[in-house]
Amino acid sequence: MIKKIILSACLLISFVSFAQQGTASPYSFYGIGDIKFKGTLENRSMGGVSVEQDSIHLNVENPASYASLMQTTFTVGGTYGTSKVKSQTETASSTRSTFDYLLLGIPMGKFGAGFGLIPVSSVGYKIRNDNSGTEGLTSSQYEGKGGLNKVFLALGYKIKPNWSVGADMQYNFGKIETTSIEAITGVSSATREINTSTLSGVNFNIGTMYQTKIYKKTELFTSLSYTFGSNLKSDSERTIEVDGDATSVDDLNSSTLKLPNKLTIGAGIGEARKWLVGTTVAFQGNGKFQNYYNTSDDVRYEKYAKYAIGGYYLPNYGSFTSYLSRVTYRAGLKYEKIGLIVNNESIKDVGVTLGAGFPITGTFSNVNFGIEYGKKGTVSSNLIQENYLNFSLSFSFNDKWFVKSKFN
Repeated sequence: MIKKIILSACLLISFVSFAQQGTASPYSFYGIGDIKFKGTLENRSMGGVSVEQDSIHLNVENPASYASLMQTTFTVGGTYGTSKVKSQTETASSTRSTFDYLLLGIPMGKFGAGFGLIPVSSVGYKIRNDNSGTEGLTSSQYEGKGGLNKVFLALGYKIKPNWSVGADMQYNFGKIETTSIEAITGVSSATREINTSTLSGVNFNIGTMYQTKIYKKTELFTSLSYTFGSNLKSDSERTIEVDGDATSVDDLNSSTLKLPNKLTIGAGIGEARKWLVGTTVAFQGNGKFQNYYNTSDDVRYEKYAKYAIGGYYLPNYGSFTSYLSRVTYRAGLKYEKIGLIVNNESIKDVGVTLGAGFPITGTFSNVNFGIEYGKKGTVSSNLIQENYLNFSLSFSFNDKWFVKSKFN
């Protein structure tokens, strides 16, 4: 049954991932767009903390985690989000539904393998400057859509029962399209410029995880991963139209965007299948994200940093009398410097997360629900503040594969 679910989901989501507009943030105008959280809902509901070697849940951020899997695990997730953006004088609201990930992990003795599809970034903005009421002034409209996705293949190996290592290879691909329209009040013609960039590139990630008992049932969990810097090839095309008729179509020379290296460190204490409190910090170098259509004298890129704290509580995973005792309750906090400086103001993203994992009776499978509330940006320095509220849902199916039947 799980194999049929995986096949159907792969066909559906492969299409959806290209068609969706995964953000409404005005800050997605810059670079490769709004960077997405590249992990499962279970980890996202803990602020992004992902330090435990879990036997039935996937940890995409550290490939060493796949070595701890005991059952084949397939998971798929999505988000319904609302956001309100405001400046010092205006406000606007938007909603969206997005695909978050499709992942499969397979245990193979001391080895574990994983592969999947995850959105990396998303572009989705509409900005309008309306001067239609004044003769001779220019009105403009800017719109962007698209983003970057990745497919990956990972392999983990358990050196010792409490120590594992792993690596993965990621292929990044996507397309970003931006449109700008300008019209002068009192002049009948309007000009539209359409820019399309097709992105592609490969990068690699390595990691290790270690855990040890520190007191009776209490254990220390640690996680370390490193993503190597890489290049993104950008093939671009520009079309200029006047009153709907194309006057020029230019195939521009390929350019190179640089994705910086990233170091992620995590640690936590807890009791397996009972409780966990942990923290994760991540640091990323200064990348080169400017493309010819989104450069600005008021914009610079800086080093990315993230600090998160979170955990979970599971009252009694083996309870036969109380379903609520088998529910996993999660919570977390996050603080990010997203790596963008606009008008000399460093853009930050601060949020709080809550979530719960509901087991499917009679199986190791579960349904997860999460809520995330946060704020990105500021109204200072003539900028825009974005307040967002996300509702996420994921399904995690667990089963044993490659087990020879004892009965015909």
